[in-house]
Amino acid sequence: MNEQEIRRIAADVLAGIAPEADLSTLGDDADLREALDLDSMDFLNFVIGLGQRSGQDIPEADTPRLHTMRGLVAYLSR
Repeated sequence: MNEQEIRRIAADVLAGIAPEADLSTLGDDADLREALDLDSMDFLNFVIGLGQRSGQDIPEADTPRLHTMRGLVAYLSR
C-alpha cells in the first residue's frame, strides 16, 4: 500500500467512528487520539478497522505506533 491509500483508508475508517473528524487538518505528528477527541474504545475500533481494511494483523502491542499519521503510514506501508 502506498501513502495515499493508507490515508484514504484511515479517513474512511475514521468517518464511521467520528464523522465530524477531518484528518486533512491535522499535522502528521499530531496525536490522533487527542486531536480528534477519540476515547480508548474509539481508538481501538479505529485500529481494528485499519487492520480489516488494510488486510494486516495489528497486534495490540503495536497500537502506540499508530497514534500519529506519520506512524500509521510507516506501520501500514511496511
